[in-house]
Amino acid sequence: MVRIVTRSEVEEVLDLREVIDAVEHAHRQLVLGGATQPGRACAPIPGNDGLLVPMTATVDGAGGVKLLADLPGNPEAGRPRQQSTITLVDSATGRAEALVDGAVITRYRTAAASAVATRALSNPDSSVLGLIGAGALARAHLAAVSCVRPIRTAVVWSRNPATAQAFREEAAGSGCEIRLADTPAEAVQAADVVCTLTPAVDPIVHGTWLRAGQHLNVVGAPPRPRHREIDAECLRRARVVVDSRHTALTESGATLSALHEGVISEQHLATELGEVLAGICPGRTGESEITLFNSVGVAVQDIATAALVLRRAVSKGLGVEIALDR
Repeated sequence: MVRIVTRSEVEEVLDLREVIDAVEHAHRQLVLGGATQPGRACAPIPGNDGLLVPMTATVDGAGGVKLLADLPGNPEAGRPRQQSTITLVDSATGRAEALVDGAVITRYRTAAASAVATRALSNPDSSVLGLIGAGALARAHLAAVSCVRPIRTAVVWSRNPATAQAFREEAAGSGCEIRLADTPAEAVQAADVVCTLTPAVDPIVHGTWLRAGQHLNVVGAPPRPRHREIDAECLRRARVVVDSRHTALTESGATLSALHEGVISEQHLATELGEVLAGICPGRTGESEITLFNSVGVAVQDIATAALVLRRAVSKGLGVEIALDR
């Protein structure tokens, strides 16, 4: 029997702190041998510049694949640019266990990965969060980063002032002061921790704006070599930790552009988040150092979170079971 879990059911069962712990565990297991994650191959969709991205992983006995569709033309038709579905498989038997909507999982695990990196790399007393972008991912990041650092103020910039104002209204109960910035530079320069959360093609954040001791989570650009939210100077000035060396060298526009420009070398991208968590590589080495987490998004995050969803859905009796082999 395959359990189908809908988007609203995923939202009902997920707890952000549990997702943060699950994502941290998954990254650690990647380097300790308890998880596997092959490099992914993107399939272009002819005629619309879209991509189909299969993301496969195993972790703690759970296996699965997220099929991500990235379609740049969707927003013009009122649809999300990215949509995804996750299939979970019992890695011992090969039996399909669940089919889970991927939208909420992707948002939660992305914010959770930033929280894990923030806990591992930022200064412990970081209290001001800068958000470049003000959509659903920004709301998730405010909640997630507040789980790991004493965030008292969030400074938010968006290309769309109405989106920024809506963010402020929705975050009114967060316990944080919400300030709207007129420029991205204002948000970056005010912050101890910066999260970039936009589908930008050209850099929005510039390395000349950064100050000693900051931490950046670079998150929003889709997995395309020509898309980047930050310029090469950001990477040059920072100690960089990547979610995956493979994705940093094949899909991340920020890192690929900086390499192409000759501003950094591949050695600059040698440290993975799991290696920092496992104590194999250093993270922050001093209070004044600038640190940067380059987050493309990886399959172990999705599979670990989907497995958590399945356990919670079973315990609550949620989802519909269907026999595919009848």
